[in-house]
Amino acid sequence: MRIEAYTQVQKLYDTKKTAKTQLKDKVGASDQLQISSFGKEIQIAKQAVAESSDIREDVIAPVKARIQAGTYEVSAESFADKLFQKYEEMR
Repeated sequence: MRIEAYTQVQKLYDTKKTAKTQLKDKVGASDQLQISSFGKEIQIAKQAVAESSDIREDVIAPVKARIQAGTYEVSAESFADKLFQKYEEMR
């Protein structure tokens, strides 16, 4: 049995030295986050969209009033044209 080989194997399994160096590295490190001005503007825009209503009351109110009054009429030809146009867009 060779004694030199035993010390070389022991060095491979000696993990105390690596643990100490890892602790030293972690003490000085810190994470930082920087958001650009463009990123901030995007966040503001997203928040504005989230807070806005999905229904445009200024467009809906006149149509709703005409429906309730019974004066709202839809041309069958106009409806069919728009329906066909939407169908073509989806294809």
